[in-house]
Amino acid sequence: MIKQIFYTLFTKSVGTYINLLSYLAPTKAIQLAYNLFSKPRDGKLQVDRLPKVLQQAQTQTLSFQDQKIQTYTWPGNSHVILLVHGWESNASRWEKLLPYLTKSGSTIVALDGPAHGLSSGTTFNIPHYAEFLHQVVQHFQPQTLIGHSLGGKTCLYYQSVYQSDDLKKMVILGAPSDFKIILDNYIALLSLNSRIFTGLKKYYRDVFQLNTDEFAGQHFAKNILTQGFLAHDEQDQVVLIHEGNKIAATWKNATFITTTGLGHSMHDHNLYEKISQFIQN
Repeated sequence: MIKQIFYTLFTKSVGTYINLLSYLAPTKAIQLAYNLFSKPRDGKLQVDRLPKVLQQAQTQTLSFQDQKIQTYTWPGNSHVILLVHGWESNASRWEKLLPYLTKSGSTIVALDGPAHGLSSGTTFNIPHYAEFLHQVVQHFQPQTLIGHSLGGKTCLYYQSVYQSDDLKKMVILGAPSDFKIILDNYIALLSLNSRIFTGLKKYYRDVFQLNTDEFAGQHFAKNILTQGFLAHDEQDQVVLIHEGNKIAATWKNATFITTTGLGHSMHDHNLYEKISQFIQN
């Protein structure tokens, strides 16, 4: 209870400061609002304290512009599966799925997203993550993508924009559709004023050529011909089931299943068996 009160007071005080700054130094206020919105608070790793599952992998660091992309490989045959984690996570989140994938003999590759794991960066956004993903796809040439949460939405964005013919199958778990909902929730959490809201939308448009009202998984999915397996839990409180329904409605070449009781993490034996079967068939 005390922790929740402290968190509420902290967020409101930060929001009040940004609102005040929006009148005194609007450009600085928008940049601060973006940095707070885009900076992960969790998910980083230390080289000397890697989770055991990542210690068992072959590690390789790719360079992209002035940034480092950390990858982990569990070697197998010529069929390559690439794993794409979500917000405030890292490649170790796939530990429970790995045994189901390695049974097929496939080579498994996972990456750490921008500002996550051992990859470089301090802020995270989907276009940037998709650039990371593109470098990894070019290097490892996977036939299958598996993404969770914002990693799943990044996969949808990536294939919609880059249209990789080498990708034959995609598995998307608990992914959000509408960026607008995420941004609206952030604005409400900090009680930010309309100047900040409008400024953030303009920032995304100017810097990333991104219309926040249209930056949605359902729009990406309608451009994807790749065979898909889409899953969402009915009791997901982080990304509501309605988001999964939106994506499923436009992704014509995808099978959509719902689960119950798995929450947002979606770790489950039966689900992982279905994913394994989908990949192998």
